[in-house]
Amino acid sequence: MMDEKDWELFKQKFKNKASIDLNDYKPAQMQRRISNLMSRYGVRTYVDFFNLLDKDARMYKEFIDYMTINVTEFFRTPEKFSELEAKVLPELLTKSPKLNIWSAGCSVGAEPYSLAMILKDMTPTVKHRILATDLDVEMLAKAKGGVYTNTEFKNISNNRASKYFKQMNGTYIIDDDIKSRIEFKKHNLLLDKFETGFDLILCRNVVIYFTEEAKDGLYRRFLSALKPGGVMFVGGTEAILNFRDIGFVSYLPFFYRKPL
Repeated sequence: MMDEKDWELFKQKFKNKASIDLNDYKPAQMQRRISNLMSRYGVRTYVDFFNLLDKDARMYKEFIDYMTINVTEFFRTPEKFSELEAKVLPELLTKSPKLNIWSAGCSVGAEPYSLAMILKDMTPTVKHRILATDLDVEMLAKAKGGVYTNTEFKNISNNRASKYFKQMNGTYIIDDDIKSRIEFKKHNLLLDKFETGFDLILCRNVVIYFTEEAKDGLYRRFLSALKPGGVMFVGGTEAILNFRDIGFVSYLPFFYRKPL
């Protein structure tokens, strides 16, 4: 295994370049992912690998994509979105007719657009605020473009497909009105300041490689960003085991509430 000094130096150089602190990520997974790329490029040390990334913009971009694992689709885990539509959103709407929602780590925008479609069906005359953030500017550019492939599209009902998309050359283009309902922004969850006053925060399939300490700090910050009674929605493999210690109360599986 490569030496610790080499790894520490790589993390430091990478943090200076990318503003991403790899100390917040589980070292075994990160080292495995990075080693895979290193062997692909025939590089033996982490620092040599950094020097390669520093010189080659295309390789650097590929590395960032590889690190931030942008796997996404509309209505990911459809049964959870059904609960969101049938129970969570109606309850939130009784308290606040115009919702303030944050999709954190939105990747190519499938999650915030899924939300916008649900809310337009539920409250056609209200424009709720949906903030969608990600660290990866390339992903945000794709999200703003609103053009999708079959893979991302698979969970969309025929009704919503015909209402909110047009098909062109094997792609699906999202309706301009749905597009206009999302505010996309670049944001680093581990470094940047959080807004507050959210009714609902979604952070799903984002923290999978974070250390327990990084996750704990992040969920505490999410709690502070929610209104009393606000809801946190996490991914299907990301149950918050210490949610009570953080200050949440249990609501539904993978949904947590900030006490009133």
